[in-house]
Amino acid sequence: MDVQEFVKALDAEGRSLAAAAERAGPDAEVATCPGWQVRDLVRHTGMVHRWARAFVTEGHTAYLRDGGLPELDGAELLAWFRDGHRRLVDSLASAPLDVECWSFLPAPSPLAFWARRQAHETTVHRVDAQSALDGTPDAVAPDFAVDGIDELLRGFHGRTRSKVRAQAPCVLRVRATDADAVWTLRLSPEPPVSERGPARGARQDEDPDVDCEVSGPAARLYLALWNRLPFPTVTGDSSLVALWRETSAVTWS
Repeated sequence: MDVQEFVKALDAEGRSLAAAAERAGPDAEVATCPGWQVRDLVRHTGMVHRWARAFVTEGHTAYLRDGGLPELDGAELLAWFRDGHRRLVDSLASAPLDVECWSFLPAPSPLAFWARRQAHETTVHRVDAQSALDGTPDAVAPDFAVDGIDELLRGFHGRTRSKVRAQAPCVLRVRATDADAVWTLRLSPEPPVSERGPARGARQDEDPDVDCEVSGPAARLYLALWNRLPFPTVTGDSSLVALWRETSAVTWS
């Protein structure tokens, strides 16, 4: 996916998030984020949008602290969120491809990083907002979900700060059943090592080197890996799924 595709996704997902938050109301519980109400979700995502935009528009080449959460609520909070989202979309869409600024995951360019990261950030939180409503959240496109799995496994959990560690070496495999993509995570007391390959090859029950495999449609795996849904299918050592749940959270700092 290219920058403009990510910006288009960010645009649609942010508008859907705001619409769901408006329908649910600020007091509604966010089912996928225990302990959060809709106002918490909107404040957090709006803060992240403004934080991300500052790097691209102001050219910061080192880490910059966020501006904190607003005390706004209700209609004022939603207006603040929509304004920040719109500014982020417009800034990413109009930024020069060679803009130089800080980023924190591998990407073809800083602009590509921020467009991708904010598209996925907003998609996951759109699902959160819709979880505060009755019914099933809108679907995530398979190709977008595959990219998001790749960002999470090879990006976030390719860093030394990942807490997904196992006492003894073992292998967790993630297989998308509707896309030509399989990820192999080698876990140990050290940071995880992830590789992506085509979907062909032995399943967990046919491969003695794989301790556990999670499989299913890419969109379900995407949300499961972000700890928003249960994994569709688990074969092998299910304790690795519990390990993932306990240690994989990406937290704001």
